[in-house]
Amino acid sequence: MKKLTLFFIAFSLFQNGFSQFFKDKDGVTKYDGYFTFYYDVNDDKLYLEVEKLNTEFLYVRSLSEGVGSNDIGLDRGQLGDGVVVKFQKAGNKLLLIQPNLRYRAITNNDDERKSIVEAFAKSVLHGFIIKEQKNNKYLVDATGFFIRDAHGVTNRLEQNEQGNYSLDKSRSAFNLERTKAFPKNVEFDVLLTFKGKPKGYNIRSVTPDASLVTVHQHHSFVELPDNNYKSRVYDTRSGCYPMSYLDYATPINQSIVKRFIYRHRLEKKDPLAIVSEAKEPIVYYLTEVLLSLLNQHC
Repeated sequence: MKKLTLFFIAFSLFQNGFSQFFKDKDGVTKYDGYFTFYYDVNDDKLYLEVEKLNTEFLYVRSLSEGVGSNDIGLDRGQLGDGVVVKFQKAGNKLLLIQPNLRYRAITNNDDERKSIVEAFAKSVLHGFIIKEQKNNKYLVDATGFFIRDAHGVTNRLEQNEQGNYSLDKSRSAFNLERTKAFPKNVEFDVLLTFKGKPKGYNIRSVTPDASLVTVHQHHSFVELPDNNYKSRVYDTRSGCYPMSYLDYATPINQSIVKRFIYRHRLEKKDPLAIVSEAKEPIVYYLTEVLLSLLNQHC
């Protein structure tokens, strides 16, 4: 039975086209989704399949399991940066690039747009060595990208005078329970252990062994929505928080700074009605802990 299972796994990988790299590997599971990826249980490695070169998508980092001290500020569910990124090939590597969206040129003139892209720095978040290439698809080892302190736990602990810590990779691993693939997003969860010398009371009060602090960090690759979202220009009287960027294609008699409000994308079921239900309402989920706290205060 075990041999039959391994045969079907190998056949699936062969059909995909990366049979050469995986031919001597057992225990490899394939996840089909927005980005297809493979997990090797024997080496605790994760391989990413990339075919969407130069296609922008959203990369979000978060803390799925925290430290437990409000004073430290590393709480469960804490969101990190959400940034637009894209993969670009460079020699034997795929670079994950974050373009500089602070400076733009909203115009149909290609040369004008290119001049602004070249004028301001971008950020390369990671370089992935290509393990195999076939049929315009690239297989890369993404283990090092995910098994890292993307959320800045060590910096936060040091800033709060709780001690000096560093990531212990021998005590870190993928959390497969929360590592999943969907058609429009893929989710990666990792257990990370930080080793160091504790100094503050706060970290000692919430950790069984304060020299070993273990949390979970989460990474999401999400498909960007379509271009049908209608933005709303920021007004100081609105009470909303603005987001802004500089548009260097702006006519000289207008402000180069463009400001818009943050708002949900809601569409009416009945566009002619003054008030209507939403096509896709926003649903908030409360954990049992939050519900318990609400019941105590209501």
